Amino acid sequence: MSSSTDLSPYRLPSTAAPKSTPAGTVYLTTSGDSREPANLAAWPLQAELERLVTEQVRAAGKDVVRAFEPAEHGFVSSQRMGLEVFKNVPSDAPLIVAIANWQYSHHVLAGLRTHRGPILTVANFAPDWPGLVGLLNLNASLTKAGVQYSTLWTVDGTDEWFRSHLATWLETGSVTHDTSHVRDLPALPQNAETELGVALAEQLRTEKAIIGVFDEGCMGMYNAIIDDEMLNPLGIYKERLSQSELWAQMQTVPDEEADAVGAWLREAGMTFRLGSDPATELTEDQLRWQYKMYISALRLSDDFGLDAVGIQYQQGLKNVCPASDLPEGLLNNVSRPPVTSRDGSRVLYDGAPLPHFNEVDEGVAVDALVTNRIWTAMGLDPATTLHDVRWGEDYDGRFVWVYEISGSVPASHLTGGYAGAEGWRQGTVFFPAGGATINGVSKPGEIVWSRVFIADGGLHVDIGRASVVELPEEETRRRKESTNPEWPIAHVVLHGVTRDQFMARHQANHAQVAYAPDAATADKALLAKVAMFDALGVQVHLCGDVAI
Repeated sequence: MSSSTDLSPYRLPSTAAPKSTPAGTVYLTTSGDSREPANLAAWPLQAELERLVTEQVRAAGKDVVRAFEPAEHGFVSSQRMGLEVFKNVPSDAPLIVAIANWQYSHHVLAGLRTHRGPILTVANFAPDWPGLVGLLNLNASLTKAGVQYSTLWTVDGTDEWFRSHLATWLETGSVTHDTSHVRDLPALPQNAETELGVALAEQLRTEKAIIGVFDEGCMGMYNAIIDDEMLNPLGIYKERLSQSELWAQMQTVPDEEADAVGAWLREAGMTFRLGSDPATELTEDQLRWQYKMYISALRLSDDFGLDAVGIQYQQGLKNVCPASDLPEGLLNNVSRPPVTSRDGSRVLYDGAPLPHFNEVDEGVAVDALVTNRIWTAMGLDPATTLHDVRWGEDYDGRFVWVYEISGSVPASHLTGGYAGAEGWRQGTVFFPAGGATINGVSKPGEIVWSRVFIADGGLHVDIGRASVVELPEEETRRRKESTNPEWPIAHVVLHGVTRDQFMARHQANHAQVAYAPDAATADKALLAKVAMFDALGVQVHLCGDVAI
């Protein structure tokens, strides 16, 4: 409102007065998916998580106010909705963000960036929906944004660990976790592996590399976007591409050429669970479009001279064509159906993977490029997988993680290779147009795991060793059916890192893995990899039992 004492002749906007926080009150909100079917399906689990959290907060003598009243569901389902929701949250209020589903961090990031009260992110440690995946993504996004937060997780809200840490947060506004498994990189030995890493870093900075980015950021993963100012000093540059061009290129691929990809896969031993109803089952037509996407992705990558490529798929392509997951897994494998250049004169990326970073996660892109060059130079299989950190439980005296991704696993990572791979239709909630996964069980063996992330305005990498272990068939089946049975699974045991240490530290929804033929070779590859990262200027953190 203007008055006679205003200096301006214009009608000035008014700003609402800051809301005050009632004494002893904690506010609660969440962040959800941009896909309404996913929000509706996951709401019962979210409601249960909120009930558990609310019960424990009230048991501690505090009141809980939900930031908005649920309608069909209680998820924040868009950035605009998030802006409106945070108008109801006093900026100094203790705030809990409860996560039981995959969520798009940008829905609530604007509100959290300007929130001045203590923030606690909480997830249910449960397999049903990817709540842990959503929590780790939100945490990493807050870390990148420089927002202070605390984080917790619980199976059912009754464990003493959760209750005591929640009580501490309610009293002090922060929670401290044990991260003693993390240490900075020591002085490296001078040997063949470190010499290789340094030489490859110098080559990358000098000769440079290009990553192709199809529709950056449309999965809401703020943490997965690395600005050019951070990438370019590494020698990595972006080619920004549109998924609409990928779709347009798919129209130009003849059916016969696409069908040849399917014939190659079947001859290699891969099978598909086919049906006749495209709304709920995998069909040959869906597969044909996926083969066309695979061919088009390779040709577009060749057109632009890409060293790695990332297809977003959600949201843009999900209503247009079948899923990108089958093409992604093929791109990441050394042995895959051959695709010739547009003039037919050469096989594209012959005898080598074209590293693919699922969901256009640029932390994975950097990691995949480094891994590809190290593993190739050492004569190892350079195929990489990014997995969602989905869930886990104790089994036979040790904690075994369920690492699972929606289908981008290269066949060389699976028990039996292509013969152990089976294409299942993607679920209707996330993938209305269907398409096949590359489903299977990751082979037992030694792996290096890692994650490139942004913190304090710079690039960091956490890296460690792990083993993929073999579990009895019935236990594997139980774990798959508890999560997403159509997706490939890895049974992962981290070396020297507990469940809660990993959760407290990990700065991403994804973990990158690469195999080595034995433990000694894995240790050597890890050493070369950290030497390359260090020479590139990325701050390296060793996690758990690492032989350096």
